[in-house]
Amino acid sequence: MGRGKFKGKPTGQRQFSTPEDILAGTSRRPRTFKREVSEDEAAGEESGEESGEELEEKSERRKGTQGLIEINNPNLVKAKNLKAKDVDFGKTTELSRREREELEKQRAHERYMQLQEQGKTEKARLDLERLALIRQQRAEAAKKREEEKAAKEQKKAEARK
Repeated sequence: MGRGKFKGKPTGQRQFSTPEDILAGTSRRPRTFKREVSEDEAAGEESGEESGEELEEKSERRKGTQGLIEINNPNLVKAKNLKAKDVDFGKTTELSRREREELEKQRAHERYMQLQEQGKTEKARLDLERLALIRQQRAEAAKKREEEKAAKEQKKAEARK
C-alpha cells in the first residue's frame, strides 16, 4: 500500500532486548561501547608512566586553533570545577546589591504589616476609626429597625382590639 507523501526513515525496524535477554546476557546491543571503554583503560594505564605536565596538557583539550595560539588575557577567567569534598559550607557568600535591596524591601514590608496589624500606623488608625464609625451606624440602624418593628406590631395589636 502507498504510504502517502512522506516515507519512513531507512533505519529499519528497531529491536529491543527483553528482560530475559538482558539477564541471560544475550541482548542484541552493539559491543562497540565496551571496546571503547577498554581502549580508554589501556591508554590510561600507559599514560600512568607519563609525567604530570603531559597529563595536564591532555586534560585541557582546545578547539580549533586555540591549542596553537598562546593567550595572555588577564581578564579571561577559567571555570573552576569544585568537587563536593572541596566545598566550604562555613563560608558565607556576599549578596549582590540587588539581592540586598530585595531583602531590605521584604523586611520593611513585613515590619509595616506587623505595625499595621497592631494598629500603630496612621493608615491603620484611620481604618479603625472608619470601622468604629460604621459599627456605630449599623448599631443605630438595627436599633431603629427594631423600634419600627415594635411600633408596627403595636399598631396591629391595637387594630385587632
